[in-house]
Amino acid sequence: MEKRMDLDELKRLLDGKKYTDIRQFLNDINEADIAALMEELTPEDMLKVYRILSKDLAADVFSYLEVDRQQAIINSLSDKEAATIIDNLWADDAVDFLEEMPANVVEKLLANARPDTRQAINQILRYPEDSAGSIMTVEYVSFKENLTVDQAIERIRKVGLDSETINICYVLDAQRKLVGTVALRYLLLSQGNEIIGDIMNENVIAINTLMDQEQAAAQFKKYDFTAMPVVDNENRLVGIITVDDIVDIIEEEVTEDMEKMAAILPSDKPYMKTTVGETYRKRIPWLLLLMVSATFTGAIISSFEEALSVYAALIAFIPMLMDTGGNAGGQASVTIIRGLSLGEITYHDVPKIMWKEVRVAALCGLTLAAANFGKLLLLDRVGPYVALTVCLTLVSAVLVAMLVGCLLPIAAKKLGFDPAVMASPFITTIVDALSLLLYFRFAMIIMGI
Repeated sequence: MEKRMDLDELKRLLDGKKYTDIRQFLNDINEADIAALMEELTPEDMLKVYRILSKDLAADVFSYLEVDRQQAIINSLSDKEAATIIDNLWADDAVDFLEEMPANVVEKLLANARPDTRQAINQILRYPEDSAGSIMTVEYVSFKENLTVDQAIERIRKVGLDSETINICYVLDAQRKLVGTVALRYLLLSQGNEIIGDIMNENVIAINTLMDQEQAAAQFKKYDFTAMPVVDNENRLVGIITVDDIVDIIEEEVTEDMEKMAAILPSDKPYMKTTVGETYRKRIPWLLLLMVSATFTGAIISSFEEALSVYAALIAFIPMLMDTGGNAGGQASVTIIRGLSLGEITYHDVPKIMWKEVRVAALCGLTLAAANFGKLLLLDRVGPYVALTVCLTLVSAVLVAMLVGCLLPIAAKKLGFDPAVMASPFITTIVDALSLLLYFRFAMIIMGI
């Protein structure tokens, strides 16, 4: 409700061309909230508001806007004005923006940007996509270990405004190797003549530039840091990663896993920004693959067509058995995929996982079979042999499904594939075929067909 009133007030001021009041109005609002307001304006009004903002505030707001709004702003500015935006963005935000721009636009922006901006951006761009180096920022505060506390605080005053964070400062030796960290509060509480090397924390936890960004996020979760240094193979400090970037990474990784688990090729665009054609191309490959693989279940049913014609009652329970097996496999796979992504499960845990899933499957299968046996006899009024066949299949299908559901993601991880690929749709297709084979095998044994 409060946000709605803010938007109405902004529109009223725009209609009255009270641009001075608008600047004052927006100066009291957080940059992210300003961006949210601008997203709800027409493109013309959004550009008016953006030009009213001060230079520093404009750069902060720009980083929170959606890509299409960022492109609209860039297209409305001269090359020099657009380059000013890049100069005032943090290096990691500038890289994220440039990666979404056409190559000719990127060339113009970099050509007009400051040399230090180009250097920082190029430094990040040379690292592999999805690596820690590709999401780091090079704006940080560093000291030589022989500085005094007073000298260190003076340096913070000089470079702090151009650094993404000053809460943690980094101590380097003569070769720019990371040897320690100093928290700002310790600097403020220390005597001015103390040497940085004497008060620094030497137990530094750092991230390698080539570490996968998902592993980097796991490091933040493990140590509960708000910023972590990024070093090269020689332990030279090249940048830092802050927790706001990690939040974005976690969101991206979760979204990607959800799409893979739903048998959709991952997309880096929001749903409402994706065209029908793009959505079609993301979904159709897996749908085709699953359709083809599902023909195996059809082939299994066809091979037992003669037997089914004799005991037609068996046909009615095929959907229930397949759905139950698929659901059981899906539950197991989601649990294991989550454990793998969080680092809670490794390949060495397979025996423990199998033993646990066997016991869970036995309990679940027997409970389902007991409930179903009574239903089959009392409500469906089938013979005891049919009921026994269905219930034995139910127990076996749940057991097989849970074992398949837990083992396939681990096998995928071991082979270097994303475990999320082995999620519900893929596992369901495998389990459906196995459930049918078990069903007809029990029918042959118990009913002699």
